[in-house]
Amino acid sequence: MNGAQSLVKTLLAQGVDMCFANPGTSEMHFLAALNNPAMRSVLCLFEGVATGAADGWFRMTDTPASTLLHLGPGLANGLANVHNARKAGSGMVNVVGDHASNHLKYDAPLASDLDGLARPYSHWLRRADGPHTIATDVARATTAARKGRIATLILPGDASWGEAGDPPDCPIETPVFHAPKPGRVDAVAKIFKNPEGPILVILGGRACRGEGLQLAGKLAAATGCRLATQFFSGRIERGAGRTPLERIPYFVAPALEFLKEFRHIVTVETGEPVAFFSYPDSPSLLKPESCDVHGLAEKDEDGAAGLDMLLDALGARTVAPKRQERVETPVPSGKLDPQTIALALAAALPENAIVVDESLTTGRNAAGFTLGAAPHDMLQNMGGSIGFSTPVATGAALARPDRRVISMTGDGSAMYTIQSLWTQARENLNVTTIIFANRAYQILKAEYANMGFPELGPRAAAMMEIDRPTLDFVALAKGMGVPGLKVASAEAFFRALQKSCAEPGPMLIEVCL
Repeated sequence: MNGAQSLVKTLLAQGVDMCFANPGTSEMHFLAALNNPAMRSVLCLFEGVATGAADGWFRMTDTPASTLLHLGPGLANGLANVHNARKAGSGMVNVVGDHASNHLKYDAPLASDLDGLARPYSHWLRRADGPHTIATDVARATTAARKGRIATLILPGDASWGEAGDPPDCPIETPVFHAPKPGRVDAVAKIFKNPEGPILVILGGRACRGEGLQLAGKLAAATGCRLATQFFSGRIERGAGRTPLERIPYFVAPALEFLKEFRHIVTVETGEPVAFFSYPDSPSLLKPESCDVHGLAEKDEDGAAGLDMLLDALGARTVAPKRQERVETPVPSGKLDPQTIALALAAALPENAIVVDESLTTGRNAAGFTLGAAPHDMLQNMGGSIGFSTPVATGAALARPDRRVISMTGDGSAMYTIQSLWTQARENLNVTTIIFANRAYQILKAEYANMGFPELGPRAAAMMEIDRPTLDFVALAKGMGVPGLKVASAEAFFRALQKSCAEPGPMLIEVCL
């Protein structure tokens, strides 16, 4: 057994059976080892699609996938979505091929400081010493990734093709997230018993779904506190029958307005709210000075356990959780704008859909209007690097093939990772890609004003307009095997959504604004 075969066998033994691949010459032995029928390998035509798909896979399974990337430039192409995954707590095992050890000294064209590129984005990083260490390296990498961390294993060519022997048995280490210390819970309980003003509980991480969300609903019902998330969250379970969560606004002024009344903020698996960017004469911390922040559970702790302990301290275990009622949204008509778009989405959303949201401008109302829609999950871009939605939707659809995935993105963002459509077609994935085509980097125009500039000059405007030529996303989709259509009214958008959700396979909807 060579090193590459040992690697694949150990990945499978560790419960990692998905590989998103963009291979090159140095990875040919690994590619041959992927012929193992137990390992599913999915070809991605750009490394940012592979790393983004691994992010989506983890968000829907809590289990890491592996990626196969080609040397330093291949890793560099994928790092933007590695960054997004890292911020979201999505683990992955990146296997990055490198030149054979004895070839590095010749500084061949693809040689680079691969370790230096990987280090800032990796929680766990190792260069395989040889074929005999690979099995142990992979077991350690998957243990780190299972905890929601980025693991990167650099695989020199000679380690891949060299004789490895039978890999040792490495038991799977299940991640343990510890409950917060009782003293911290007691301190938060005292605040609820004597609040001295309104309390906001901000949920993040695993607390936005499952048991954590239900326990937060009990807390809200028992105490009258309000529940919210940061503007971006990794995965939220929402819709009818689930505990509703408000969303702290993105822009500084409305965020300050939202938070101004609270005397206490309690955080669960997240931090206190901060501005996405720094602006002249604007604060970075968004809470009022009179508001105190109290951490109930840290990001690497068990938020559900912390909420359960808090309910016990408050004598509120048996309280029924606050739940969202079903809202039957009428089909909107007329002009397409953020409100009619959100209403059409709420009316058409099928049960158990997965919504991947990267639409800061046109889709900004979607979260609010879909609170009472059919139960669904929403995945958002916590890292801010664009080109997020279509790759993450690809990974989510592979992880949950029985559910419709709806990917919302702008035309500018879509062009970063448009190659995702090809993988969706090849794998016949149930993904509806919605592209809001306003022919501009519209969010940048808003940010330009936020920085204090009175108006756009012609050269600045030219850097924010996506025209000359106008992009034709239906034609781009057709070229990659995905059927598409253009819509220009709210009714047409609703019908297109219904059509895409009723038919298997991928579809693209270009929303012309």
